[in-house]
Amino acid sequence: MSELITISPIDGQELLRRPHATAADLERITLAARRAQRDWAQQPLSARVALLEKAIDQVVARTETFALSITEQMGRPISQSPGELRGFAERGRYMLSIAEEALAPLGLPVRDNLHRSIEREPVGVVLTIAPWNYPLLTAVNSIVPALAAGNAVILKHSDQTPLCAEQMVQAFADAGLPAGLFQYVHATHDTIRALIQSPAVDYVAFTGSVRGGAAVEEAAAGRFIGRGLELGGNDPAYVREDADLDQAVETLVDGAFFNSGQSCCGIQRIYVHQSHYRTFVDRAVALAEQYRLGNPLDPNINLGPVVRLKAAEEIRATLTRSIGMGARDCVDPGRFPMALPGSTYLAPSILTQVSHEMPVMNEECFGPVVGIMPVASDEQAVALMNDCRYGLTAAIFTRDMDAARHLGQQLETGTVFMNRCDYLDPALAWTGVKHTGHGISLSIYGYHMLTRVKSYHLRAL
Repeated sequence: MSELITISPIDGQELLRRPHATAADLERITLAARRAQRDWAQQPLSARVALLEKAIDQVVARTETFALSITEQMGRPISQSPGELRGFAERGRYMLSIAEEALAPLGLPVRDNLHRSIEREPVGVVLTIAPWNYPLLTAVNSIVPALAAGNAVILKHSDQTPLCAEQMVQAFADAGLPAGLFQYVHATHDTIRALIQSPAVDYVAFTGSVRGGAAVEEAAAGRFIGRGLELGGNDPAYVREDADLDQAVETLVDGAFFNSGQSCCGIQRIYVHQSHYRTFVDRAVALAEQYRLGNPLDPNINLGPVVRLKAAEEIRATLTRSIGMGARDCVDPGRFPMALPGSTYLAPSILTQVSHEMPVMNEECFGPVVGIMPVASDEQAVALMNDCRYGLTAAIFTRDMDAARHLGQQLETGTVFMNRCDYLDPALAWTGVKHTGHGISLSIYGYHMLTRVKSYHLRAL
């Protein structure tokens, strides 16, 4: 029997291993999900919401346990991991608060004794495939609304964060969720492909790489099931001439380096009006050099390792290629003695003298790396921000809201920020364009993805 092995990026030691699901396991899991979902969908929405509120409370009550497992499995500083539990609760509770509105039938006027309405029904069984970088925050986007809408959920987590799946399912079970309604599975890519191709799954919510999204699309081809795909990103920011420079520097440095740059909507490209360029770079470098890189179990550390050695080597390769093409890393590596070759620890890097021919400016790096370019105008900034195959978020730093709206209308992106970045508001639709994927999570529109509509056309005699 094959098994997953999780290596902690903290010290390169084996953290845990688990057996992969067999075909018999999948048959048992999917059968239980089908049975539980039929009964669950018949429960009043108010009862489902009340039980899910208790489930969120159970997760929050275990903040210390979850936070430690996140840090040990993927390396985020222990000083920051509890924030993911707060975000989980914020998103989950918001989605429950709008469930009645989102799932309400649409009644139409009676006409010629015809009673007409459109109602929303659960799709059935939702497969959530969640990544390691935000193991709770990405998963909650589909899990809570899917369950609230009357679906069952099977959670497949990254091999890097299997404990998060196990702990979340246990917390929901302890809240009283019916057996079989919310389950996890540890499985190989081939097993998940077979699961998607089978009639057992009615919707796939995937967060991960473009390559992974393409594999989901291929597996689902011909099944005509719904898919939500949140894929890669290389998110840009523009600092206009009228920006508050101090606020822009502080926000964007954090947006580039929080979670060691391993954020779907983290900032990787910054375009600064030429009048502020040198000052912005100097201040950003000074702030980056204050970061404390080290063992993430130390509460004084605010920059931990990247998730695994292979990822670290890919990030170093991106840096090497970009520097070889003329980029300059402005951060003094001597300030970060733990950033040794062959380790998972990387110093933050701020690259100047960059161009869009360099990988740092046109591919997803997913590490503590950001490139900064000067621009002469709004038009040039917009053209450069759009010059990318990804389109998740874009940030504009300005004092002029009308200008931000005008520029936002020209940007090829799912979300436009003004004077902030790297954040999900659960009231807003989380979506992307181009190679960032398709589909929507969060907001009322997120519920629409996890349900199907049924029209009623009833003639009274």
